Amino acid sequence: MRKLTYYIAVSIDGFIGDPSGDATAFLPFVDEELFAFLKAEYPETMSTQGRRPLGIDDLENRHFDTIIQGRGSYDVALRSGDTSPYAHLRQYVVSHSIKESPDPAVEIVSGDVVANVRELKAEDGEFGIYLCGGAHLAGQLVGEIDELIIKTYPLVLGSGMPMFAADFALDEFTLESVRTFGNGVLVRKYDRKP
Repeated sequence: MRKLTYYIAVSIDGFIGDPSGDATAFLPFVDEELFAFLKAEYPETMSTQGRRPLGIDDLENRHFDTIIQGRGSYDVALRSGDTSPYAHLRQYVVSHSIKESPDPAVEIVSGDVVANVRELKAEDGEFGIYLCGGAHLAGQLVGEIDELIIKTYPLVLGSGMPMFAADFALDEFTLESVRTFGNGVLVRKYDRKP
């Protein structure tokens, strides 16, 4: 069974972006130390458009071979003219408003997203599934998330887009590791509690 991992950047107060979902406030914290970690440990989580100019488009996937993201996350790429933002992964976009994919490498999921993710998890393979966001998609899939990797940036946003937009429920996870960086960023890994 493959894992679904919600790999996400958040503020100290648990927001993944401002009220519109914009997360550019986190970018100044991606310094040399943090970038080296991301490149070494999670290179596949960087978009193709970001990897190519850095000369790291040839890095092999370490954890994931599939990405699932919401319409809002995909719109960020579309606004920059990128219809296949993670060309190094199998790409799924959950949307009820996009009727036809703008790119043959991107599959649109408009039906039962939980059932779709369960099918992906049931596939054979050594790599997992990267849940890229956003809040509403994570809220729909919270019961299917096996692992959380939370990059916490030393900022308080006060309000914004939460990590999960979901009805109240208790889902318990176990802390597996914490990595701290000189700029105040923390990367925490949690596994779903059995």
